[in-house]
Amino acid sequence: MLGAVTRRRVGYAAAATAVAGTSLVLLNGSTPIHHEPVSTKPPPPWTPPSRKQMLDKLKASTKPGEEFDILVVGGGATGAGVAVDAATRGLKVALVERDDFSSGTSSKSTKLVHGGVRYLEKAFWELDYEQYKLVREALHERRTFLTTAPYLSFMLPIMLPVYTWWKLPYYWAGCKAYDFLAGKENMESSYLMSKGKAMDAFPMLNDKGLVGAVVYYDGQHNDSRMNMALIMTAVKHGAAVANYTEVTSLNKDGSGKIVGAEVVDNMTGEKWEIKAKGVINATGPFTDELLTLENPKDHKPIVAPSSGVHITLPNYYSPRKMGLLDAQTSDGRVIFFLPWQGNVIAGTTDSPSAVVRDPKPGEDDVEWVLDEVRRYLNPDIQVRRGDVLSAWSGLRPLVRDPKAKSSQALVRNHLIHVSPSGLLTVAGGKWTTYRAMAEEAVDEAVKVFGLKPTSGCVTNDVKLLGSDGWSPNMYIRLVQSFGVDTEVAQHLSQSYGDRAWTVLSYAESTGQRWPLTGRRLTPNYPYIEAEVHYAVQNEYALTAVDFIARRSRLSFLNAGAALDVLPRVIQIMGDELEWDVKRRRSEWIKGRDFLVSMGLPPQAENEFSQVKGKLGDAGLLRSSLGWLQRSFVGTTLSFVGIGSPLPKSSLPTAHHSRALFPVQDLELVKKAFAQHETVNKDEAISILKELGLWGLAGQEVLDDLLKGVGVRNGEGIGFEQLWSVCTAIKSSSVSPSVSATIKRNKIPVNKSGGGV
Repeated sequence: MLGAVTRRRVGYAAAATAVAGTSLVLLNGSTPIHHEPVSTKPPPPWTPPSRKQMLDKLKASTKPGEEFDILVVGGGATGAGVAVDAATRGLKVALVERDDFSSGTSSKSTKLVHGGVRYLEKAFWELDYEQYKLVREALHERRTFLTTAPYLSFMLPIMLPVYTWWKLPYYWAGCKAYDFLAGKENMESSYLMSKGKAMDAFPMLNDKGLVGAVVYYDGQHNDSRMNMALIMTAVKHGAAVANYTEVTSLNKDGSGKIVGAEVVDNMTGEKWEIKAKGVINATGPFTDELLTLENPKDHKPIVAPSSGVHITLPNYYSPRKMGLLDAQTSDGRVIFFLPWQGNVIAGTTDSPSAVVRDPKPGEDDVEWVLDEVRRYLNPDIQVRRGDVLSAWSGLRPLVRDPKAKSSQALVRNHLIHVSPSGLLTVAGGKWTTYRAMAEEAVDEAVKVFGLKPTSGCVTNDVKLLGSDGWSPNMYIRLVQSFGVDTEVAQHLSQSYGDRAWTVLSYAESTGQRWPLTGRRLTPNYPYIEAEVHYAVQNEYALTAVDFIARRSRLSFLNAGAALDVLPRVIQIMGDELEWDVKRRRSEWIKGRDFLVSMGLPPQAENEFSQVKGKLGDAGLLRSSLGWLQRSFVGTTLSFVGIGSPLPKSSLPTAHHSRALFPVQDLELVKKAFAQHETVNKDEAISILKELGLWGLAGQEVLDDLLKGVGVRNGEGIGFEQLWSVCTAIKSSSVSPSVSATIKRNKIPVNKSGGGV
């Protein structure tokens, strides 16, 4: 009996403890902004409304008093930013996106958070005040960006190698001007490097004729994960959002003013009306499509789309801690060469383009990027076409300037335009300035639509979902609490922030000695199957492409690896969403076609018949059994030998630990805190007894749990601390109806690092 109590106590403590501490250097080699100390326990559980609940909320807008203040059309960076800004001002917000969130330009950027060194150079030589304003605004927003979602963005040193001696002081002066313009919001000061130091920092560099280098700092981020953080932050602040929901027409009242839109659910074909006091067009490169819908006869295009092609190369092409900027390519364009997510991305081209969905990178553009890379790398390094792991083309929504002679001369600034019918359009700009664009758009919407927000703009200080409980050291607690591989823990921490705890609540046992949990989708990248479950249940992923391209970044890192995992992703999502064989086949075909747009060569032999056995069709039974493992493995229990299928009625019905309790239990605990912010240990024991949990724990276990959630001897116990204790005890217990089929294994403290 004592042994059983000890095992349970170890499991409880691991489940209840969480993150503490900060660090100045991330393990991917990048440098984050300084962070204040964070909570020492996992974040409070939060499960977003389901897509069905979102659609029901949108449909209800036609009822009296239920109309939205703002309907945002477009779920990219700008649209999501507008939704966050408006929702945090207390406005009633709806957002619809005809494809997936971040499916266009916002997931296909250069991944930089930057002011724009080249724009500053143009501003100086051309005496262009607009370019100067763009750089000044972007440098301010760069700092805000990096503090809003610290787990997704960080500082990156970028080297400008110099091969002509007189350019060394020129580039140094330019970078110092860049630092000066940033003022107190500057990251780190730029500096000169000798030839020897430059080769030490970037040994792959071509040293022939190299005279030195200048290093300056900009930001880097995970663009589509940032987009999802914005969307989910808007949801948490009350916004109703729906992907795969397309605007088919704009509704006007008798005076010709827009009062909403007709939409269609592209997943089901269902149509309905959304009523709103105003509509904001934030559709990026597709801006003119909605403007044409609003004014079919007289609309003149205001966006000049430009195509930017990037390629992904293996990680040995670049140091992990240093990027490179070629400020003067063979044809005068600029190219970046940057470490990102464990690989290296190079780009970008800049040429006028037609507006299409999923544009494909041209072979000429891919070869141009490779040629420019060859110029800067040591001749000993063979830059081969076969080393390209992925290639993609993104459309930049540049604001059209009738006087511009070329796409490169277009200003990346944004504009706010209100049509006579009241359609408010926000266009142009770039990822770095999304927040400022959103603030300006909502300010204008408040005036034009006659809205009454409860506050002004607060997005300078709003932390995005996943930030509150995150620190650079959080991954260590994930390893210790869940028994996951260190690389996986780092990836989850830097992709989901404190939501990584929820992701790992879906993780299944590996059946191996180490790691204990977190089955990888592919051995060469740290993505795990639990992320697929999380994407479906918490981030509105509806197709396999949603996951491989935007919830994870595998298709951008390695299109071939994405193709390899596609059948398993379809199997997991199909079981979660109850897809039939026809739908699974359709997902395979669409996924394969998408990966062709990511640089994968079309191959006729990859037919459905060769993978259909891997797509799965077991449906609810497999999903239910998977839930059982995921629900308890997060509390450091390893599940072995689940035998015959369990009756569906004996299985739990929700994923999250808070859902393990009926509503009356939650109310009982809340009642205990009605008069005081804390309770003492005796009062806590009384609550545990009322909940029927004291018999599962005991004094020794309670002491360990309280210590794990940060309560020291004699201190009061807060609501969230007590609730963490309750959920740890509850989730580490097993219903009598299923306990006979499950073998519990603890993770010994001395073995939690995978050692002997």
